[in-house]
Amino acid sequence: MKIKINGITEGGGITVGDSSSVLIIAGPCVIESKEITFQVAERLKEICSSIGLPLIFKSSYDKANRTSISSYRGPGILKGLKILADVRSKFNIPVISDVHSIEEVKPAAEVLDVLQIPAFLCRQTDLVIAAAKTGKPVNIKKGQFLAPWDIKNIIDKFTSTGNKNLFITERGTSFGYNNLVVDFRAFPIMRSFGYPVIFDVTHSLQLPGGQGVSSGGQREFAEPLARAAVAVGVDGLFMEVHPDPDKALCDGPNMMRLDKVENMLTSIKKIYQLLHSIL
Repeated sequence: MKIKINGITEGGGITVGDSSSVLIIAGPCVIESKEITFQVAERLKEICSSIGLPLIFKSSYDKANRTSISSYRGPGILKGLKILADVRSKFNIPVISDVHSIEEVKPAAEVLDVLQIPAFLCRQTDLVIAAAKTGKPVNIKKGQFLAPWDIKNIIDKFTSTGNKNLFITERGTSFGYNNLVVDFRAFPIMRSFGYPVIFDVTHSLQLPGGQGVSSGGQREFAEPLARAAVAVGVDGLFMEVHPDPDKALCDGPNMMRLDKVENMLTSIKKIYQLLHSIL
């Protein structure tokens, strides 16, 4: 199924799942400051425009599932949505962020082009229904505790409202303690349900809680996993990027460096084009 995102981009928006290009959803894990957010958004737009890839900018106004009570969560919904609205208007790109409760859905939907339901909340029926009832496109991340075929129940919850503007994101599966793995069988299984599937490159490289009071990560594997997912067949890639991940306030160990993104996306496009030229 093709999902239309009617943002303010040139050409009247973005279509996800039409096989013409691979969608890129990218940005910092969390809004740290307006300056860093704008820096990343501007550079990502330059990169994606030059390569010819559609972009949705992502960053969270609140990371409600941090490992430690002392971990940085973000600026909060009011200030965070204002910054995302400014990104949207200044750089002319659609924006996406997480919603964590029914109460957040309405104000978030007034700003965001796409709502996102985090993996840990993907089975929260009331939240899924509330997001669907906005009529907005929604990205639901498959929980790392679910099998790929379990996503069908979540799809049924969402589409029961009549909204079919849905795509699903794979972000790895729990494998023992403090580790995630990517089962590449998940991509064709989830795509068989008729909705676009995105691969969350960087969250799949987390080591949840692996540093005791924070999560670890293995960002060095981002590019090979992204190449593999595109070769297997996905409709888009989700990745968190930062100018200096080692100094990031959230998810630094698994975030990509901003200066590494262009080369990676160039190779990704070549693989995607080759794949679709022979299918």
